[in-house]
Amino acid sequence: MSATLLDLRHIGKSFVVKRSLLGTPQQTLRALDGIDLTLKRGETLAIVGESGCGKSTLARVVLRLIDPSEGEIRFDGEDITTLSPGALRSFRRKAQLIFQDPFASLNPRMTVGGILNEPLMLHDVVPARERDARVGALLTQVGLKPQDAKRFPHEFSGGQRQRVAIARALAVEPDLIICDEPVSALDVSIRAQILNLLADLKAKLGLSLLFISHDLSVVRSVADRVAVMYLGRVVEEGRAEAIFANPRHPYTRALVNAVPLPVPKRESRPLLQGDVPSPIAPPPGCHFQTRCPLAIDACRTGRPPLELCGGEGHRSACIRHAELPDYDSPMREHATAPVLKKLMAAFLRPSRSETTN
Repeated sequence: MSATLLDLRHIGKSFVVKRSLLGTPQQTLRALDGIDLTLKRGETLAIVGESGCGKSTLARVVLRLIDPSEGEIRFDGEDITTLSPGALRSFRRKAQLIFQDPFASLNPRMTVGGILNEPLMLHDVVPARERDARVGALLTQVGLKPQDAKRFPHEFSGGQRQRVAIARALAVEPDLIICDEPVSALDVSIRAQILNLLADLKAKLGLSLLFISHDLSVVRSVADRVAVMYLGRVVEEGRAEAIFANPRHPYTRALVNAVPLPVPKRESRPLLQGDVPSPIAPPPGCHFQTRCPLAIDACRTGRPPLELCGGEGHRSACIRHAELPDYDSPMREHATAPVLKKLMAAFLRPSRSETTN
């Protein structure tokens, strides 16, 4: 088996948003624009960025829920963009998705047992006589009880429903789980429990995670590597520690500056100004140049390449990354604060109501 599980090469995705009376495309939205990323086995790669940057579109392209307009997706060395329908169905056993809203992603007319039985039956994971036992084992694995299989989704709390969604993703024994904002709809204390559960399952089962989020505090606690997206492009990528300690792209620095801190600094941090340009008509050159305080004429003429700017594969798509001043990351300063450590330790303890209701 290859050490690289997922390899995205020049992935692009365009949507036609307006056609003429004859059906000729007149306006096209470029949702993904030349994405190059890799994910190793047992690794967590986080995709971050503002709403509308293409994070969820990328997740759906990786799973072939929508087809890429161009590029190549290699999963365990195989190009899945050319798979037949039968082969594509087999591939989906290896890659699963956890949606943002567990209430919307679970069928309200089915019991939890029925929901978990469905993928076991479709992919013929275990014989029919063993499925009920498998469902009970899955529920136990995510911190619920086997008897919960008889209950309906509306009888669970938000965190419990997300545990059911995780159990459904684990049912077919995948190699990759894509987590699309899996904790954004949950309370803060419940978020920590779900993140802790995902970390435990990843370590125990050897899973690879593609973790999509706009919450950098969450990303910092779960990710091995981070890719920052802006208007369909990756503008910075690297180890999570390097991204948060010393980001080498002005957009990443603006995102880090906007993270709320448990102990706010006295001095103000420069925040991002202006609105995101329309993805139907993005600005030429660097897409971020209309909001960047460091933009020069060269930023408006050519697309900056995603090139190395540090050790361990740290890459930035900024032609001035070498000129950026030293950065005093607010997240680095408070990451080891004793008060924050105590708070996180309290949040990560399982909640009695969450695991026994």
